[in-house]
Amino acid sequence: MAKNGFLVFDSDMHIMEPPDLWERYIDERYKSAAPVGVTSENVRDLRIQWPDLAEVRDGTGATGINRKGRNYEKNQVLYRGHASRGWDSSCQMEAMETEGIDAAVMFPSRGLSVLTRPDTDPGLAAAIARAYNDWMYDFCALDPNRMFGAGMISVYDVNDAVAEARRAVRELGFKAVFVRSNVVNGKNWHDPCYEPLWDALEELDVPIGFHEASGSMSKQAGEHFDNFMLRRVYAQPFEQMMGMGSFIGGGVLERHPNLRAAFLEANCAWLPWLLWRIEEMHELELDAYMPELRESPMDLFKRQCWVSIEPDETPAKYAIDYAGNDQLVFSTDYPHGDSRYPNAVNAFLELDISDEDKRKILWDNCARFYKVESPAAVLAGR
Repeated sequence: MAKNGFLVFDSDMHIMEPPDLWERYIDERYKSAAPVGVTSENVRDLRIQWPDLAEVRDGTGATGINRKGRNYEKNQVLYRGHASRGWDSSCQMEAMETEGIDAAVMFPSRGLSVLTRPDTDPGLAAAIARAYNDWMYDFCALDPNRMFGAGMISVYDVNDAVAEARRAVRELGFKAVFVRSNVVNGKNWHDPCYEPLWDALEELDVPIGFHEASGSMSKQAGEHFDNFMLRRVYAQPFEQMMGMGSFIGGGVLERHPNLRAAFLEANCAWLPWLLWRIEEMHELELDAYMPELRESPMDLFKRQCWVSIEPDETPAKYAIDYAGNDQLVFSTDYPHGDSRYPNAVNAFLELDISDEDKRKILWDNCARFYKVESPAAVLAGR
């Protein structure tokens, strides 16, 4: 396709799960406990009903009624056609064609919040992940050379996470697994309990995508705000910054030099400050708090971390100036409420960065992260 001469790889394009996904796909033993998506006049209703909870939970993990401003009304019109068709694979492909996307790795919408409940039964959580992955495999079957799955894993029991990561890669052919940066079980990502998972991902040679959302049923940055706009400002970037801190300052990357991690949908303009700050603390406090950490935080970032850029993120040029252009990836964020769809790629192409920056961010870096080669059809058309 090569839009304006650039191949485009969406690092975390979203789908909208059918409300009955878990009812249809979950193991029979857990069907009575399966979460159900709520439908309403909102074409993008992200609320979830849990059989054991009286109240309905929305995509932020909060209760209450979403306010209907101009952005809500815009999305009602923009996405009504795809909503009426059930957000199926053909809708996804239409969105890819509209934006000029050559390949995409698919991430969830409702599924971003479904495994954030504290103290979830590990068996149920693992069954929720398996059901989602089975559905995603079927969803991507429309064009498996351009539509790739990222596997949901449950970290309530690390053995379940390891087993599902292996199944997702070896049996379903997924290109990555994903979790939230938001801690759901009281253990930071550098806790030793996760070592079997990092070992397994190195063995499988697949990356992990940390994907945050503006809310959680567990504790989250910004949760004290009762204003959703303010929660959205802080929740995603702050949680991703803390996740990256665990990986760099907590020693995960140094202990696992072949592990690749992306911190997605949280902007990238915070990178210069965060990397500078970690470098400063590395110099001042290394001997007391992490004497075994020998490599530079910046070197670890450049070797093993990727961060996504928003289509119209004008301060991104400062991240490129400070950390280079090799570790940034791009997403349209279709079909979320804050997406610039159907003009996300066009907005990115208008940023004040070089064509080399654009080429790397739109394709090269993402293909390197997921280890995906250019689709043959795309190469043939160039």
